[in-house]
Amino acid sequence: MSDWRRRWLLALAGVVMGAGQAPFSLWWLALAALAVLLWLLAGAARLREAALRGWFAGVGYVLATHFWIIDPFLVDPVRHGWMAPFAVLGLSAGLALIFAGGAALAHLVGWGARSRTLALIPALVMAELFRAYALTGFPWAPLGSLWLETPVAQSAAIWGVHGLSAMTLSLLAVPVALRARRRLAGGAAVLSLAVVAGLWVWGAARMDVPQASTGQVVRVVQPNAAQHLKWDPAHMPIFFNRALDMTAVAGPEGARPDLIVWPETAVPALLEHADNLIAAMEEAAGGVPVLFGVQRSEAGLYYNSLAALRDGQVQVYDKRHLVPFGEYMPFGELLSQWGITHLASAQGFGYAPGPEGQPLLDLGALGKGLPLICYEGIFPQDLRGFPERADWLVLVTNDAWFGKLTMPYAHLDQARMRAIETGLPMIRAANTGISGVIDAEGRVITKLGLGETGYADAVLPPARAETPYARRGDLPVLLWGLGLLLALGAGRIAIDRRRRAA
Repeated sequence: MSDWRRRWLLALAGVVMGAGQAPFSLWWLALAALAVLLWLLAGAARLREAALRGWFAGVGYVLATHFWIIDPFLVDPVRHGWMAPFAVLGLSAGLALIFAGGAALAHLVGWGARSRTLALIPALVMAELFRAYALTGFPWAPLGSLWLETPVAQSAAIWGVHGLSAMTLSLLAVPVALRARRRLAGGAAVLSLAVVAGLWVWGAARMDVPQASTGQVVRVVQPNAAQHLKWDPAHMPIFFNRALDMTAVAGPEGARPDLIVWPETAVPALLEHADNLIAAMEEAAGGVPVLFGVQRSEAGLYYNSLAALRDGQVQVYDKRHLVPFGEYMPFGELLSQWGITHLASAQGFGYAPGPEGQPLLDLGALGKGLPLICYEGIFPQDLRGFPERADWLVLVTNDAWFGKLTMPYAHLDQARMRAIETGLPMIRAANTGISGVIDAEGRVITKLGLGETGYADAVLPPARAETPYARRGDLPVLLWGLGLLLALGAGRIAIDRRRRAA
């Protein structure tokens, strides 16, 4: 097979790997594609070819899992539609460079097909961590997420989603590396299956442990405001009044929920000019605390915020991790000269980030909630940037920007992974869906489907004890990956010296 055929086959393997992510969740197919990908990557004879193969594999995977990036540009196609092809192709080509770097790194520290296959384990994990942290990060569709529909995902409570990625690569790479020795490869494959079976049984047992009920009822409100109408002056009162009506509805025998949650930017006015709207919300809620997404300004800066209305007082959390090119524009003044502007914020060149170290939302008897706004829910490390442990997570989002094919489902899966990693339940309110309540094991216990208008009440699930991952974060995986790369690199140097001496 020629190098070009191998490259295109790697791109196809990357596309098939994407089937392991939501909404398809074909984890078994993704694992088969990943095994092929590892085999082809390790076979490169030269550094340049290794990098090219990694790049082609990355392009396939990113295209399969990130193609929804064109949807925000089609909300206002006259202004932004021309950017859509550049966005999806530029993102795919750019992120694929990280995969290329991982493949090249494995080639550098390995000294043959077998060692290079093994080197792909830490090298690709380092590539995932780089994607998660560097240049503000963008860890969308991490490899470990493919396990979410299985009990194996529960092990993320120990090592996080990147630890799941490391485990997955290890279980596949070892049999692939030993493929020339059939007995050893067969034994490694059996051992890999045994590890998966053990994690499966352990995860199922973890999910089966009964937890005491909190008895607290939460309501998520889903107004279902289409993005192209959301800020239309004729429709803004319609969507706001729709949310008010759902807030005011009483439960069985007139019972009221203990907490009501509205989605991101649900209030159609800046917070400092929304006194009348907030008064209407307070009346509709009948004294029940309300969490709601809202924009606000201070000292000439604009913020995307989540506010807690309780006993006539408002506590505010300002979003810290903003979406590049969506909520703020890098080099905004320069790029605006060519008509390139941000998409989500209508204020100046976008939002300002909220400060670090903001407190949790204190809801009194309901406990303390850790607030997340949209994009922040894809970053495991962002949940560790608060001064104390929360009792539950709350994520508000507006996924109306991103179509109805894959992104809302994959975004929901990211939220489920955060619940497993932290051992905390999550309340998720999305403007057009998917809203719901997620327990500490990542199960969606109640939800409103994509494109539905309505509300859902559910008893807030209890929190579990603080997980190992919540305490240590990604540091153990980082140290493991670096240690393994250093060991392989030392082996490569020793072998090169021996060859030169001979």
